[in-house]
Amino acid sequence: MLEHGGHLIDASKKYNIPLDRWTDLSTGINPNGWPIPTIPTRCWQRLPESSDDLISAAKNYYQCQSILAVAGSQAAIQILPLLRSRSTVGVLSPAYSEHGYRWKKAGHEVIELAIETIDTQIDKMDVLIIINPNNPTAQQFSKEQLLAWHKQLCQHNGWLIVDEAFIDSTPENSLSSQTIKKGLIILRSIGKFFGLAGIRSGFVIADETLLNALNAKLGPWAISHPSRYIASLALQDSHWQKQTRKTLKKQTEQLSLVLTNNALQADGKSDLFQWVKTTDAKNIHHFLAQYGILTRLFTAPLSLRFGLAKNEQQLILLDKALKAYRSAR
Repeated sequence: MLEHGGHLIDASKKYNIPLDRWTDLSTGINPNGWPIPTIPTRCWQRLPESSDDLISAAKNYYQCQSILAVAGSQAAIQILPLLRSRSTVGVLSPAYSEHGYRWKKAGHEVIELAIETIDTQIDKMDVLIIINPNNPTAQQFSKEQLLAWHKQLCQHNGWLIVDEAFIDSTPENSLSSQTIKKGLIILRSIGKFFGLAGIRSGFVIADETLLNALNAKLGPWAISHPSRYIASLALQDSHWQKQTRKTLKKQTEQLSLVLTNNALQADGKSDLFQWVKTTDAKNIHHFLAQYGILTRLFTAPLSLRFGLAKNEQQLILLDKALKAYRSAR
């Protein structure tokens, strides 16, 4: 199993700080997520039904007609490698490591790519996986570039998989509204922008044949009834979505200011996290943890990912801790 952010209980035990005293900046999840209403009793007593409002809500939100609900985009990441014979798969590095790990585990050849090398190596690939914006570097890709790569891959029955887990704050950059094309697979998440990682709900947008094959592997009741209920309502709440996009941009600016004022210039920014390359990453990570601030540490390259603070008090604490680190050096 690979390690990921969000291990708050482990950090609480390691640094002997109670859970409710932590500022968790490690995940890139909206800390002020969609407000969950009271869940009807029937959601706990009845099996989920595919004829509920979830798929119609998802089609409207993503502006698409061919979509499958999955238990978080992670479910699709694990199953997609099982739907192809042995292939050569290109993945960005650094990037969300589950993609390469799952394809390699399924017996495929995985090539780690820098963005600059994609064009020179794409003819060698059967599958290209792009995270847009990339996690953790926040690099973004234009629709034109992505569709050009898809066209090249299609010449030999290849796939372009675009993981759009962090794109909800800029929906105009998404490929989800594109006419369905064979070999184009788009992954979407409810966890990040909506701040609902715990309900384990996501979607795959692709041609019907591929979705049927994926659904057969998932089996029945892939998403719980309460999760379907919550996801459906969140996707329909256009007012909250509009306001949240504005709020996230403001929070991003505030985080940028704190980092810059403490000599940590972000090498990559999205509306949900910022990425800082620094040789002091391990020391900063450990120092902040002693203040009850959890960041995500990367070792290749040495870097930190900072998610958004939940409120002004947490942002002030981060600023205070970073100033103390600089003073202690």
